Amino acid sequence: MAVEAVESRTVAPSFGPAVALSCRECGERFPLGPSFACVSCFGPLEVAYELPAGDPGTLRERIEAGPANIWRYAPLLPVPADVADRPNLSPGFTKLVKADNLARELGVTGGLYVKDDSGNPTHSFKDRVVAIAVEAARAFGFTTLSCSSTGNLAGAVGAAAARAGLRSCVFIPHDLEAGKVVMAAVYGGDLVGIEGTYDDVNRFCSELIGDPLGEGWGFVNVNLRPYYGEGSKTLAYEICEQLGWRLPDQIVVPVASGSQLTKIDKGLKELVALGLVEDRPYRIFGAQAEGCAPVSRAFKDGHEVVRPVKPDTIAKSLAIGNPADGPYVLDIARRTGGAVEDVDDERIVEAIRLLARTEGIFAETAGGVTVGVTRKLLEDGRLDPSLTTVVLNTGDGLKTLDAVAAGPTATIPPSLDAFRAAGL
Repeated sequence: MAVEAVESRTVAPSFGPAVALSCRECGERFPLGPSFACVSCFGPLEVAYELPAGDPGTLRERIEAGPANIWRYAPLLPVPADVADRPNLSPGFTKLVKADNLARELGVTGGLYVKDDSGNPTHSFKDRVVAIAVEAARAFGFTTLSCSSTGNLAGAVGAAAARAGLRSCVFIPHDLEAGKVVMAAVYGGDLVGIEGTYDDVNRFCSELIGDPLGEGWGFVNVNLRPYYGEGSKTLAYEICEQLGWRLPDQIVVPVASGSQLTKIDKGLKELVALGLVEDRPYRIFGAQAEGCAPVSRAFKDGHEVVRPVKPDTIAKSLAIGNPADGPYVLDIARRTGGAVEDVDDERIVEAIRLLARTEGIFAETAGGVTVGVTRKLLEDGRLDPSLTTVVLNTGDGLKTLDAVAAGPTATIPPSLDAFRAAGL
């Protein structure tokens, strides 16, 4: 007990309101450290807080006066108070686009919004989670930042490590989209392709953590996972603030590991507990690609356990066949009255084109999944068109160019006659 107390005193001051790691299964608490599994029941650990007390209006004003990035929410995150002054990529506070054109196409009357996270520094939401993980890596004295990745995370880790002055070495499936490979490699860290699926990559990284080769390495989505996951809460914070400090009625979230969806729910509940938003019902929907839909399948079959699958989809950023947070996604969808649904590759491409054509947002395949699932849920009557709905786009379409075939409408000689003949 004395050792734990010393460790807690040493680490806790660098983690703001965070006070412990808590097991999501049995509730046992542990000192803040680079741990991700409960030693008693092997359940996943997450950060527990003593969140700021007092007048909600004062806290709201403090947040609104903060920087236009995720550090405006530093009082609610496991980061030091001076985090905004440290060398980091300062992601977040991306646009919440009121998608009236898309709403008309889909028949939504209650207000449709796209939370467009392609505006982050490496053009995906992964910059949020990595930013929190970097601060944890600094606190624990790690010298190398690493991850297993389906692509976006690799780029986010490479960029964040470069900015923070850390070495990076990231691991990806060998057959990722070319754009994501280039973006992960350009920052000067080591990029290693693993022959196999993402789940094979993740297993390899888990082995590396326990080997002397991995000493001094912070794996953002393994031994730093409890901190890393907290970055997704900032999506919930921003959405509610950008809606005028109110909860959305419905939110559609892509599901890979499932961590983003579970942390968005956690963030919404924290805002309610702090009195920053009015407590009222909201529904959370998960979106998967048909070629990798283990959580959707379990939801439809009424199961509590998610059965792993082998991914086969163009939505490679969501191609995690054994999602760690799958069971918690099921719980949240059922508790809030939402659902988990999937769409095939053809509908993913159609949805990418639809969002681009109606709102000028070029989404990567994961964004096509959320828009495609939103459309399907509306067609099936499971999403209420009269309610305020937020759809997440988590990445830039320039990363997944192979998914969409597009080119010039016409190629003509440089003359007016040729242009007239083309009938444009």
